[in-house]
Amino acid sequence: MLIIAATPIGNLSDASPRLIEALQSSKFICAEDTRNLLHLANALGIKLAARLFSLHEHNETERLGQILEIAMDNDVLVVSDAGMPTVSDPGFELVRAAVAAGVEVRVIPGPSAVLAALAVSGLPTDRFSFEGFLPRKSGDRRKTFDGLRSETRTMIFFESPHRLAESLQDAAEVLGADRQASLSRELTKKFEQTMRGPLSELAEWAKVEPKGEMVLVIAGASKTAKVAADLVEPAIALAESGIGLKAAVAELAETFGVSKSELYQLVLEARKLR
Repeated sequence: MLIIAATPIGNLSDASPRLIEALQSSKFICAEDTRNLLHLANALGIKLAARLFSLHEHNETERLGQILEIAMDNDVLVVSDAGMPTVSDPGFELVRAAVAAGVEVRVIPGPSAVLAALAVSGLPTDRFSFEGFLPRKSGDRRKTFDGLRSETRTMIFFESPHRLAESLQDAAEVLGADRQASLSRELTKKFEQTMRGPLSELAEWAKVEPKGEMVLVIAGASKTAKVAADLVEPAIALAESGIGLKAAVAELAETFGVSKSELYQLVLEARKLR
């Protein structure tokens, strides 16, 4: 079988007894970076007796056959550098192939930066979406945020420190400066910190380029904001029919009871992205 196991995202004390036992007893281990795995084992004070395989984004596809063949008759432990494999980490292709091949897949749960950041965000946790890493280029990020403009669930993103300020600025301009959000860095580590507030304030704070792993959590759209976002395309179509943008926005805003200025800004932003 395949055994997918979560590793600490910072604090080594979060390594579960099940993880430690699995690391010590496994004969075959797939790791995102075998050097990091050896470092983890050393930090935990354990010795590995397993045959190690690297499994990362550049070789996962070509490794599938070899690993699945082993997993037909043996247990294969799969770990990433931090957190749960397959979640913005290698392992998804392997798990999908194992399921298709009839290989049993089990899990050793553990630390998750996604859930940790959501839990401390102060934002709604009943419904949420994980969006992974944001695109590197501003234009692509804006398109991503634009596509999520009417998303009512809390949204979770990963971002690197040196792009954080620009990403927050893009989010503020597309989703609204007052949209509530939280930013967690160095989760479970000594200098763990979570900042909360409107996107515009977080963007200003991030200009100092804080260090560490970042998880951005953004509140979903309110019901009225979702209605306004859903009216963007109808407003553009109505404006292009000949009555003009301001008249189209005014008509739809009055009909559906949304802010005229908010809808107008949404339409202008949508036009920029075309």
